Amino acid sequence: MIKYLKLNNVGPAPSMELSFGERLNLITGDNGLGKSFLLDIAWWTLTRKWPVEINSRLTAGKKALPSSDGAACIDFSFTAKKTEEHYTSTFLRREQTWTGRPGRPSNPGLVFYAMADGSFAVWDPARNYWRTQDGMDIQDRIPAYVFDAAEVWDGLPGKDGKPICNGLILDWAGWQKERKAPFNNLCTVLDVLSPSHKEPLQPGHLTRISLDDSRDIPTIRMPYGQDVAVIHASAGIRRILALAYLLVWSWEEHKKAAKLLDEPTTNQVVFLIDEVESHLHPQWQRKIIPALLDTAKHLINEANVQIITATHSPLIMASVEPFFDERKDVWFDLDFERKKVVLRARGFEKHGDAGGWLISEAFDLFSGRSIKYEDLIKRASAMIDNESPSRDEIEKMNKRLVSALSPKDDFLFSWRYICKKRGWLG
Repeated sequence: MIKYLKLNNVGPAPSMELSFGERLNLITGDNGLGKSFLLDIAWWTLTRKWPVEINSRLTAGKKALPSSDGAACIDFSFTAKKTEEHYTSTFLRREQTWTGRPGRPSNPGLVFYAMADGSFAVWDPARNYWRTQDGMDIQDRIPAYVFDAAEVWDGLPGKDGKPICNGLILDWAGWQKERKAPFNNLCTVLDVLSPSHKEPLQPGHLTRISLDDSRDIPTIRMPYGQDVAVIHASAGIRRILALAYLLVWSWEEHKKAAKLLDEPTTNQVVFLIDEVESHLHPQWQRKIIPALLDTAKHLINEANVQIITATHSPLIMASVEPFFDERKDVWFDLDFERKKVVLRARGFEKHGDAGGWLISEAFDLFSGRSIKYEDLIKRASAMIDNESPSRDEIEKMNKRLVSALSPKDDFLFSWRYICKKRGWLG
């Protein structure tokens, strides 16, 4: 589990400092302030590789560079397999690389990174770690498994042309035919990640979609009774299917590798998820965070799970209110103040619903209304503060408000009450 991160002269701010919670970490802030950047840094601190270094086809996961002239460093610590490790890495400008401690790095457990563009990265302590030969540590294994959006579905090729991973379509179909543990685990994970118990994600019958495609294509059974090929599913469902598949694939492969090494499987899992709400209906957004926490526990006995996620969604923030615990959860907020990016760990206050979060420090909106209606309310409020508007002005504004707002709108209720009390409306 990553515990601490401090950046100097790297990223959108001169310095940033984060002390992570052991379970849930939420990062909010406007576009361009560094949410995805912080997730990239978190992945690098745990694996010591930038995603794009492993898979050049990615559009995200680029190497971090100094923000300006002078020294740049990344200071971090995390809980390893047996101890807590601390590193300070500096940027070597001539080599254009970040320094690391010589020799074998520490083992952070299973690390899973879902990027906003549909790419995924996985670090497995049994398959991506260094090996020992004649008493020497040798780094000759693949440093991580990094998939672009298409490779999740069609397979990840190795340098020798042999597939490292068959991809969702072939693996799912094979698992379903065998009806063994991987398919059972996939069904369980899909059920846990479903938007509701009334709309469970369930595999349907395998199908063919073309005379020119000989593959058996998995399907997902829709609430209206049809089996829809996974490649034709909606963007939200595809996002969840990809997430579920890679979780199961990663865990199944980890178990096999651990058995070959005669080592115990890890019980430490770190989820890094950018825009966790991406493509998801509000009904799904309200469930996704607790579902992710439950998913690892369904796969892994006595799992210690840490989630670090960036979000733009007030529903995501509202969804965690029932279980947010400041002893093990943290909310980080990025703001733009006086032409500088500022990062804060904010105290978590309950706002009750998504509307309350919209006007909180997380999203900084005046209201949840459209900009046009928000401006109308501001002008109506100014009219009330004026104390002496003309009756014609009041009547015209009242007509606009009645036309624009819901009859149940709180402001409309207050407006009518004040106007009647002051004798401005009959």
